[in-house]
Amino acid sequence: MVNTHDADAAKLAELGYKQEFDRKWSGFHNFAISFSIISILSGCFTTFAQAWNNGGPVAISVGWPIIASLIMIIGLVMAELLSAMPTAGGIYYWALNLGKPVHGWVTGWLNLMGLIAVTAGVDYGFANFFVYTANLFNNSIDPGNLKLVFAVFAATLLIHIAMNIYGAKIIHRLQSINVWWHVGGVAAVILILVLVPAKHQSTSWVFTHQINNSGFGNYWFYVLPVGFLLTQYTITGFDASAHVSEETGQATKAAAQGLWKSIAYSAVAGWLMLLAFLYAATDEAGITAAGGASQAIFVTALSMGWAKIILIITCVGQFFCGMSCVTAGSRMLFAFSRDRAVPGHKNWTKLDKNHNPSHAAFGLGAAALVIALPAIWSAVAFFAVTSMAVIGLFGSFAIPIWLRWRKGDAFKQGDWNLGNKWKWMAPVAVLEIVVVSIYFCLPTTPAGIWWSADFKLLSANYTPIAFLVVLGGAMIWWWVSAHKHFKGIVRNVN
Repeated sequence: MVNTHDADAAKLAELGYKQEFDRKWSGFHNFAISFSIISILSGCFTTFAQAWNNGGPVAISVGWPIIASLIMIIGLVMAELLSAMPTAGGIYYWALNLGKPVHGWVTGWLNLMGLIAVTAGVDYGFANFFVYTANLFNNSIDPGNLKLVFAVFAATLLIHIAMNIYGAKIIHRLQSINVWWHVGGVAAVILILVLVPAKHQSTSWVFTHQINNSGFGNYWFYVLPVGFLLTQYTITGFDASAHVSEETGQATKAAAQGLWKSIAYSAVAGWLMLLAFLYAATDEAGITAAGGASQAIFVTALSMGWAKIILIITCVGQFFCGMSCVTAGSRMLFAFSRDRAVPGHKNWTKLDKNHNPSHAAFGLGAAALVIALPAIWSAVAFFAVTSMAVIGLFGSFAIPIWLRWRKGDAFKQGDWNLGNKWKWMAPVAVLEIVVVSIYFCLPTTPAGIWWSADFKLLSANYTPIAFLVVLGGAMIWWWVSAHKHFKGIVRNVN
């Protein structure tokens, strides 16, 4: 019998790389990291206000299953690509393999920016909830103090970097703990919101009621789609299954299944939990006065004791999610640097004595801190960071999916594949990504319209600017010099 790790190493060698990581992750651990980065205990709580103010219950009860179904299609096409090419670089490697060096270059920078942004978004969201929860225990702590929130965010990032560096041997075990925390936590939140409140909203209100607190008109074509950020941001980061595939046994099957299953389970559980939110949201005016924050549902529908329990559950889940983001992002930075595409690439490819990319973990965390700096002065910055995460990650997914569709039957499918279903799935996936990317670059408040008389810089969605700086800089670098030395995969095995 062939040793499965030998078979995995042989497959990796076929793709051009030697086995450098320890293959200690099982299929469950692979699923666990994507499931924990999706983290419905994070995204559903932290971006709830975006959907509440831009669409209301309709954006959540109806919007979630529609957008989640489209993301499921994206994930299935990606799972097929992962089965054929299970590498830590994942997304950008697929683009390199299926297209030209420039395709891999653009994909890699989009994916890296998305992973940096999602790390910043998750840890900043945790900081917000942590400070809010702390206020319930000690009212001298001001949850509206943006500088305090940012300080907690910075400290959390440092802790997650340290966990990935010094706790590398147990990270995969912590992923398992995180999965069961999410399973038990989500079940507890749903039961509390169903059984404890004295009254609930009607089903008609949950599925048909519209709210528009955005300040914009045109509910169906502008406001409501902006509210879909809740779903699109929450169900992302599942590319982590690819980034840890070089550490996963029987990766051609296990990693592919880990990717699509993490989406499927999160989609169903997330929808049920959000429905529980809406049924418990009986104080519409109070929730709106609180900016649409999910915390307002709990403190208005429950006693303070029960509200604290829910907030503690989500805080722990969000903390684990941030840990997983650093794990996945550091692997991508390592892989992209392995092919000499990142400044200082020699530093980011160094592995410590535990075969862990500790330098890359630190670099990713530092970049996440930098892009979130505007949050010191503006609460809108959080939604800009989440938009950046969505556009960066899903934008990077679109390129290899499109290249795979263009490759057609010439593409060599792996052990897990879609048969002929890729023929319609791939175009649908790319179209969905293009549409949401356009919407999430748009202003979220009238004061954020750059050309208006009431424009305020702190209200602006700086997502387009961040992409112009990062992606524009990467493309200028490409045209000036990178195209001369970045020719694709830098093979390190014969």
